[in-house]
Amino acid sequence: MTDPAEQPAPDPAAFDRLRAALASGGPAAAVDRLIADLRAAEDHGALFYALLMKKRVELGVTPFPTGPAADLPPDTHEPYEQAIRDAGRHVGRLLLDKGDLPKAWTYFRMLAEPEPVREALERYEPSPDADIYPVVEIAWQQGVLPKKGFDLILDRHGVCSAITTVGGSDLNSNPDLRDYCVGRLVRALHAQLLDRLRGDLAARGTPAADGATIPQLLDAHPDLTADEAYHVDTSHLSSVCQMSLYLPAGPENRMAQELCQYGRRLAPGLRGGGDAPFDDTYEDYLAFLKVVAGEEVDAGLARFRAKADREFAEGATYAAQVCVNLLLRADRQKEALAAAKHYLAGEDERNLICPGPAELARRQNDFEALAEVARSRNDAVGFLAGLIAGAGVYPPVPSPS
Repeated sequence: MTDPAEQPAPDPAAFDRLRAALASGGPAAAVDRLIADLRAAEDHGALFYALLMKKRVELGVTPFPTGPAADLPPDTHEPYEQAIRDAGRHVGRLLLDKGDLPKAWTYFRMLAEPEPVREALERYEPSPDADIYPVVEIAWQQGVLPKKGFDLILDRHGVCSAITTVGGSDLNSNPDLRDYCVGRLVRALHAQLLDRLRGDLAARGTPAADGATIPQLLDAHPDLTADEAYHVDTSHLSSVCQMSLYLPAGPENRMAQELCQYGRRLAPGLRGGGDAPFDDTYEDYLAFLKVVAGEEVDAGLARFRAKADREFAEGATYAAQVCVNLLLRADRQKEALAAAKHYLAGEDERNLICPGPAELARRQNDFEALAEVARSRNDAVGFLAGLIAGAGVYPPVPSPS
């Protein structure tokens, strides 16, 4: 019923008391005696089963609480299932009150009731020597409160472990969580870099001006990055800047720009390399972030169009897909459709990282464009569907929210 290795050592006299209680008061009295003893001993696993035994005794069925519920008479199924829920909530709450989230989760997960554990996670503050991994498992891997799980990883184990966590998870299906994690990474690395730059200057006897930003420090002290000097792990810098491309306009976007401005001043051997359209790494990341933030938009879009043209001439379309996504994020819907028609008309839209021309045409209710795309693909069905939709016979397709 319960793992003997996890059971508190019972009072040897407890068994005699149970026998005496049964003899003097019957099964109900004996079960109540057992429940009281287990509660006093804080043997929560056994307490759960004792509570089930109590209900079985009340129902007049076999007292063994691990027997299949289906073996019970049909008229007892509903009250016994309710007893399981009540016992699970009771024991789970006792464990939460003790701060034992992993064991409490065993019961609330069984009941498919994560909310009490979620509320406890929100309040959870580990001691310095606490093992956080069982709690991270619940919060992050099992999705009870993933933002808290990420906070625990970043705050306890640092940027490297947090980058690995984000990089090893598919967060694109949960943009809110993705942006939260990336935003926290940007803030953490930005604070680390700023602190180390200030420390470097203080060690040189030239303290940084109060409130100076990273670009201002670099402008005032270009020697900070001379002779292949660097102040944060360059692989961390590259990873966080790349992840920051998901961020919307806002404070974290601005911090990510500052990280890119630091990266582009590093010695060439420390900047790393990448594939188009991010072959100029930090310069390209910076231009992308600026467009998203509404800064230097035309110049940034021109930069990525040029890269898309160059790669398209060589038979590659990844840079074009990035360009289409960037046009959409800049709210250049018609330009995005035009770019998709030009670069991606021959591509299987299921394999793209951006909406394809047919999808964009549908979003904009541009059925003439939709028919053109279908014709270029020898898709007679799609061609006629576009013509019929464009004739106004049917209501327009709703735009995605």
